[in-house]
Amino acid sequence: MEESIVIFVVFAVFGSLVAIVVGPGLIKARERREVQLTVRTALDKGQPLPPEVIETLTRDIAQNLSSRTKDLRRGVLTLAAAAGIALLDYAIGMEEDKTFYPMLGVAAIPAMIGLAFVVLSFFNPNRD
Repeated sequence: MEESIVIFVVFAVFGSLVAIVVGPGLIKARERREVQLTVRTALDKGQPLPPEVIETLTRDIAQNLSSRTKDLRRGVLTLAAAAGIALLDYAIGMEEDKTFYPMLGVAAIPAMIGLAFVVLSFFNPNRD
């Protein structure tokens, strides 16, 4: 009996996490599909599309374009995460009196990603 409860709890926890992550994407995809079907039906019947509909359909694309500000923001946040990991490793190392800090290697990964975003922000042609 206890094993089935444990299995249920594990599936409930991971299932809820999957639902939280995947659910909104599925709902948005369904809405997008319905809008496209409506637009396609209207075009097949020869009705012109109002500019508001076209603007609404292209708004998501314009919002998801990378810009200098977004790249710079992502870069700074990723560099801050790397600095946090490095400081955590340094603080743990000071408690244990060790000279080898393995988490600094882990912190180097987000640091390089953040540095790449900061560099990309200077070369990005899309302005805000």
